[in-house]
Amino acid sequence: MDNKINFFQDDTVLDATSLSTSRSFVANVFSYMSLALIISGTLAWWFGTTDLIHYLVGETGMTTLGWVVTFAPLAFILALNFGFNRMSMPVMVAVFLAFSAVMGISLSYIFIVYSLGVITKVFFITSGLFATMAVIGYTTKTDLTKMGSILRMALIGLVIAMLVNFFMKSARIDYIISCIGVLIFTGLIAYDTQKIKRIGAGVEYGTATAGKLAIMGATSLYLDFINLFLFLLRIFGRRD
Repeated sequence: MDNKINFFQDDTVLDATSLSTSRSFVANVFSYMSLALIISGTLAWWFGTTDLIHYLVGETGMTTLGWVVTFAPLAFILALNFGFNRMSMPVMVAVFLAFSAVMGISLSYIFIVYSLGVITKVFFITSGLFATMAVIGYTTKTDLTKMGSILRMALIGLVIAMLVNFFMKSARIDYIISCIGVLIFTGLIAYDTQKIKRIGAGVEYGTATAGKLAIMGATSLYLDFINLFLFLLRIFGRRD
């Protein structure tokens, strides 16, 4: 998911006002992202550890609601991207929060497969790795644009490989895919953080456009975190 607007500037030519604006913008992005993770985590735990899970998974497999919840997040992502210019800021915030809620419900399945202890351990590993790469992306002077382009192309290949392995059902290939996925999203965290920092330096903080760009940035980082978490869970998670 790429934002519609990109501003790439070297930190050496940014004045104090631009740097301050960028910091405020980045802080806003991470605030939205953190809120989304809290909502998703709470709903995932609530549905996954109570009888609510039976609304998603029945005796014969996934229910109709379960399938809807599984694919609904994609619809929200498309709505955020294609509705960027048409949505007002309050509507965009509402869609973003609804997306994080539905995404959380869709993640409740992990509580059927993995123990709470394993999920908690992998979450903290993901958080540490995410924080490290975000700091690197924010502070590095190296332009990560080319790396980001390569990672995006690699991500497309990864999705294709996952679709193929869905039918092959190879445990070895699944492990390799998971390892590659970790590498891709680890790099994307640094790339997206740098991109968000540069976008923040090129917009007027406090405007509706800046607010909507912050939502888009939060969505990118949120998806980076979730995907990194899921791939790490597939590698290190102990199946019950």
